Amino acid sequence: MWLVCGLGNPGEKYAGTRHNIGFMVADEIADRTRAGAFASKFKGEFVSTNLGTERCGLLKPLTYMNVSGDAVQPAAAFFKVPPEQVIVIHDDLDLPLGELKLKKGGGHGGHNGLRSITQRMGPEFVRVRAGIGRPDGKRDVSNFVLGNFQGAETEEAQILVKRCADAVEMVIKDGLLAAQQTFHTKNKKKKKPKKPAPDGDSAAEG
Repeated sequence: MWLVCGLGNPGEKYAGTRHNIGFMVADEIADRTRAGAFASKFKGEFVSTNLGTERCGLLKPLTYMNVSGDAVQPAAAFFKVPPEQVIVIHDDLDLPLGELKLKKGGGHGGHNGLRSITQRMGPEFVRVRAGIGRPDGKRDVSNFVLGNFQGAETEEAQILVKRCADAVEMVIKDGLLAAQQTFHTKNKKKKKPKKPAPDGDSAAEG
């Protein structure tokens, strides 16, 4: 069994905020797999579903971001899910909006949700880092992450949510390495090969 945890803050006030993109991804996976309604469990909202042939639990902690581990660790312990089969989806200020990265283990990078989970169950869980970008110098970081996506950002965020859900599915079905190789390069434009010069030598780079 796998445990997929989308991080966020509870309540309508935070529903569409950048900090809640993990909740959005969990909802997307639930919709795709026709998981049914979430129920109150493990200090959060929980539902079981299947991804391919694998049983999967979807969890949205309702503890507030700073103590996400109080929901994630008990859920993992109840189902005896090892850390390497716990996937945590979270917003990431260090990635531009629309980019995503996947990794297992490592530090929390200042993210309070990851810090809390690491304190409760160690660092060896899988992370899906959903890029939300950073605010310009005039905007406070806290207000930025607790603010809604604006204008064109909304469409980019919707695409990112779907890509994060795709990445979670691939991690479970094909492994972390396969997902990294697919999603770390997805947004990079491939350069067209340059035509050889008429004399057979390669054209000079501009």
